[in-house]
Amino acid sequence: MISPFEWFVGMRYTRSGRGVGQRNGFISFIAALSVAGIALGVAALIVVLSVMNGFQKEVRDRMLSVLSHIEVYGNTGIQDWEAVAARSREDKRIIGVAPFVAGQVVVTRDETVRGAAVRGIDPKAEPTVSDIGMQMRSGRLTDLAAGEFGIIIGRVLADQLGLLPGDKLAMIAPQGTVSPAGIVPRLKQFTIRGIFESGHYEYDSTLILANIADAATFFRSDGASGVRLKTTDMQQAPAIAQDLGRRLGGQYMVRDWSRENQVWFAAVQVEKRMMFIILTLIIAVAAFNLVSMLVMTVTDKRPDIAILRTLGASPRSILSIFMIQGSMIGLLGTLMGVVLGVLIALNVGNLVGAVEAMFGFRVLPPGIYVISALPSDLRLPDVAWIALISCLLALVATIYPSLRAAAVKPAEALRYE
Repeated sequence: MISPFEWFVGMRYTRSGRGVGQRNGFISFIAALSVAGIALGVAALIVVLSVMNGFQKEVRDRMLSVLSHIEVYGNTGIQDWEAVAARSREDKRIIGVAPFVAGQVVVTRDETVRGAAVRGIDPKAEPTVSDIGMQMRSGRLTDLAAGEFGIIIGRVLADQLGLLPGDKLAMIAPQGTVSPAGIVPRLKQFTIRGIFESGHYEYDSTLILANIADAATFFRSDGASGVRLKTTDMQQAPAIAQDLGRRLGGQYMVRDWSRENQVWFAAVQVEKRMMFIILTLIIAVAAFNLVSMLVMTVTDKRPDIAILRTLGASPRSILSIFMIQGSMIGLLGTLMGVVLGVLIALNVGNLVGAVEAMFGFRVLPPGIYVISALPSDLRLPDVAWIALISCLLALVATIYPSLRAAAVKPAEALRYE
């Protein structure tokens, strides 16, 4: 337990160092550098993690505008998808259900050949599980009428093949047709009914939407490939998928959105952890400055320490006094860094815009990036962890100088005073 005496002297030493002496002034300068170093390190870590969280959230939201929260597959397709949908709706957390037929194709346009993924959808049910209906640059989902073999393609694929609404696009299915002449590839001309732009390159360049009846006819599917589900909270989708898998049984495979892109999310998490470790070194460097400042303070305060010892202060009290001094400096730097980092993270888009206007360049060129503003997602747990680690590093930095102060012998310190 720290006594009021130790708190008083420790806080007094924290405020001192602004004396008229050259040595006191230099120690005060080193203390200011320590505070500034810790504050800049904390602020930089908060801003960088917030921007990384913002990019992750932006990409995830763009993925989920095309993907569904949960997908249910059958081992050989789903003959009665309405029954699966009814059992899925028993969970009140599931608010949207839509069937789909999926398949891989090769598309050809003049001499250009591309691989693509076809998703047969129900134009009326699809808006309940995805936001792709709100991302149409031309046309509507309801333009995909059964029997007309119309398709909706992504903007990137349309630009690559030079396609506009009304143009024809040939698609070749991997399953061929057996004939007396051998296996003949199954080829069909589809009409472009619309173009969408999700903002995610993978889907804008490879995804093709068709009516579920036309897709089933083209791929010769007896039923739906699966059922797409939307939940009230996408963060609970993994838990909901596990519950649904147990209720549906082993003949169905249930996958949530995090498993669909598991490699990408794992890579982002690793990158975030490494960035956290690297930027924490900035705070560690500032903590080393704090060690230097405290060692110089102990040397400067040797006569004061000797007087305190002769008045009855124990070595433990001296240890506590200098640990309080160093901890207060670390806490001050941490608080300043948290305030600065939070302010920048909450206004990073405006700050980047001001810098772009001042120097005449774009941080995110619109021709390369779909987003035009730097995203930021400030999370309280990240701020709390950064502040805690900064305070712990500052506390650890006080141990060695405080032990040196506690080891000062009054007789030796006062011999030449």
